[in-house]
Amino acid sequence: MTETTAATFLKIVSGRRGHFRLESGHHSALWLDLDALFADQKAIRPFVASLVSSLKSHAVSVVCGPLVGGAFLAQLVARELDAEFCFTECVMPRETGGMYQARYRLPNAFEHRVRGQRVAIVDDVMSAGSALRGTYTDLGTHGAIIVVAGALLVLGSVGADWFVERQIPVVAAARDDYELWAPGDCPLCTKGLRLEDVAASPTS
Repeated sequence: MTETTAATFLKIVSGRRGHFRLESGHHSALWLDLDALFADQKAIRPFVASLVSSLKSHAVSVVCGPLVGGAFLAQLVARELDAEFCFTECVMPRETGGMYQARYRLPNAFEHRVRGQRVAIVDDVMSAGSALRGTYTDLGTHGAIIVVAGALLVLGSVGADWFVERQIPVVAAARDDYELWAPGDCPLCTKGLRLEDVAASPTS
């Protein structure tokens, strides 16, 4: 069986080194292209199975993930947990530049299905946690009871810490270190390296 380690996961996805602005507004030296992550179901199956195992004890009735990758994952997890599935959609402001500017919205068709339900929110990768934070916030406005957040890979602690502070446990198939900087603290900016805006990146 394939090891569910960060190193194994990173072999499945494509990554680039450089200077990137993520959806959260943080800067990073590593960007992961997750578009093809779910193309090879055999490769990710051990990671999905590990995440499902960690979620079982939370007795959730709904699994929600942000489009795109989080929604694909939520479908797989919901099937294994015999739970309902839903997703949120990203709405980016016209003017970006601040931190955590992206908003995530639950489609109207799901609103009555999550009210009062125990919900797990999941994403393929969590670093700063922008997508899951947005999903958490919007689900809360519809009366959902978010009991756990999960990801196939958690990078660093910025995103996870936000949930832990709200007493929401964070589970993952794998974890790894990851450097994120606020724009004013970014050493790559100090060096004058060109900044590439990947604000729509699912790794943010």
